[in-house]
Amino acid sequence: MTTIVITGAGRGIGLALARSYVAAGATVIRTVRDPKASAEPGLGEVMPLEVADAGSVAALGEALAGRPIDVLVNNAGIIGPQGPSSLDTDFDGFLDTLKVNTLGPLRVTQALLPNLRLSKAAPRIAIISSRMGSLSHAKSNDIAYRASKAAVNKIAQALATDLAPEGIAVASIHPGWVRTDMGGAEADIDPVTSAEGVRAVIEELSVANTGRFWNYDGTERAW
Repeated sequence: MTTIVITGAGRGIGLALARSYVAAGATVIRTVRDPKASAEPGLGEVMPLEVADAGSVAALGEALAGRPIDVLVNNAGIIGPQGPSSLDTDFDGFLDTLKVNTLGPLRVTQALLPNLRLSKAAPRIAIISSRMGSLSHAKSNDIAYRASKAAVNKIAQALATDLAPEGIAVASIHPGWVRTDMGGAEADIDPVTSAEGVRAVIEELSVANTGRFWNYDGTERAW
């Protein structure tokens, strides 16, 4: 049975992904900031994790030591300061956004690499990014979020390069504009549509197509 770890799986896209994987018969481990507030019967294990905290990430690695992981979905993220452009910057908020959205996936990936290396089912790493981080998408509002996603795209690309010799594939995925607390009520698609698409992209991920930026519908995006 495939084992999946999904960060930020207490609500929104992460929760929808967990439900989708459980329905498909996978073993799901959800990480959330507050496990007591995120309990849902039949939806796998729930473990505490603050991706911006090195000690919390290390504790997750210790708790999962020796357990094979087939798929890691780095989903946890924040929008950061909303509105400011490159001319009006909340630097403290910008730094917090980078810690969560950019360094968080890298910390978690490094912590769980021993588990991915134990997988016997073509291990894969997905980083939930955004088209807002694409260098071909030249808007400037919410600059902290945009920059954090551009940076995590590069991290995904670098991880793909470093891990390909080990047979571990990596993808950066735009989940669509989703009706969540972050995306807002006017967004294009619901979390279930996004999650089903993201899961389909991950299932097609291999070393042959590693290191690319995908849309949730399976089309490739420009970096």
